[in-house]
Formats: sequence, structure tokens, C-alpha cells
Amino acid sequence: MRISHEAIYQALYVQSRGALKRELVACLRTGRALRVPRARARARGKGFVSKEVMISERPAEAADRAVPGHWEGDLILGAGRSAIGTLVERTTRFVMLLHLPPDKDRATPRVKNGPPVSGHGAEQVRDAIAGAIVALPEQLRRSLTWDQGAGMAQHAQLRIDTGLPVYFCDPQSPWQRATNENTNGLLRQYFPKGTDLTRHSAEDLTAVAATPNGRPRKTLGWRTPAETLDQYLAAAR
Repeated sequence: MRISHEAIYQALYVQSRGALKRELVACLRTGRALRVPRARARARGKGFVSKEVMISERPAEAADRAVPGHWEGDLILGAGRSAIGTLVERTTRFVMLLHLPPDKDRATPRVKNGPPVSGHGAEQVRDAIAGAIVALPEQLRRSLTWDQGAGMAQHAQLRIDTGLPVYFCDPQSPWQRATNENTNGLLRQYFPKGTDLTRHSAEDLTAVAATPNGRPRKTLGWRTPAETLDQYLAAAR
């Protein structure tokens, strides 16, 4: 006798609301109580994304994780358009968190079609990534894979500033950044949905990133991401 995954989901979720019971939600690390249907939206790609920067053009060495320096990135969003940037190195699983403070005082009245008051406009994201990535040797700056969100509209300038090529996932395809997606889900225990992420300082983000970076991984031979990255850095000198 066989049972499908869909039958398991239907047994767990309350069908009238599509949500888990409270006692089950308390056991979830990610806190994702609602089940969102994965219907594919046939949305067009962003205007700044051409076929030359799609993930299909990314070097093959990035897929097998044999060569370090290929990163995946995204934004964790919070209340009031607050955000934290995340970068994960594919080979070592090393995590860097990007501080994205508000661009200006939130008390200032919003201007229609004006600049973002949060810190995750395209220019802020570009500068935050550049500040984090230029501290690494060139051998660890091989590529960055991102989704087609507007936060990466400055990808061409980012490449000019840092030499880091940026590649974009296909629309509605988060599994093409699986390492980053999984990491973001784990980070939600520190940055719950619906909270104001601007209250976390750059020092707070460094402390949070130290937790996954200091956790031994079976896939790394029970070394930590920090130890593994340090070995590559030593070899690159």
C-alpha cells in the first residue's frame, strides 16, 4: 500500500483554512503555518535580466560545488519594508548577513514613486554586497546567483565594482538557489516574519551568522563552514 505526499499534507493541514493546528505550529522551526499552493505564475522576467545573465549561463563548476567562490543570495523581508541580505557560499556553506538600514528617517512622509525608505533598494543592496565581497580574495569571488527581484537591478554596476558576475534564477524557481533558501528558512528563527528587522545592528547580524558558521556539517566532513572557508583562504594567500 502506498501513500502520496499530497495525502500526508492533507492529513496535517486544516483543509478549511489551509493552516496547521497550533500544537503543530509550535514544533515548526521555520514557523510557516500556512501552506501556499505552488501554482506557477507565468510572469515575465525583469527588464534588467537578459539571457546572458541567466543561471543556464553560469559556469558548470558552480553546480557540483567542487570549486569555492560561487555564492547564492537573497533578502529576508520584515515589517515596514525592512530587510536583511543573505549570502551563502555553495561549497563551504559559509553565511554572510548584510546590514540594510533605512535609507532615511521613517518619520519622513512617503513620496509617491520616490526613493525607498527601507534599506533594500537596488543601490543599497549593491553597496552592501560590494562591501562584503571585496574583503574576499579574487578566487572566492567567482559568481553570485540571485532571484529576479528588483533589489538586484544594479547587477551590472556590481560586477564593475567587484568583478563578481551575477546570474539570475528562472522565474518562480527558488530551488535553483536551494542552499540559500534552506539557510534563510533556518535564519527565520532569529528574524521572525512580521518583525521590524531594522532593530538588528550590524554587530547583531555578525553574531547570528556565527551560529551556522560554527556548526559542524556532515557534508563538510564534520568541519564547520568557518573552518572550511579558512582553509580556502589560507590556500589563496
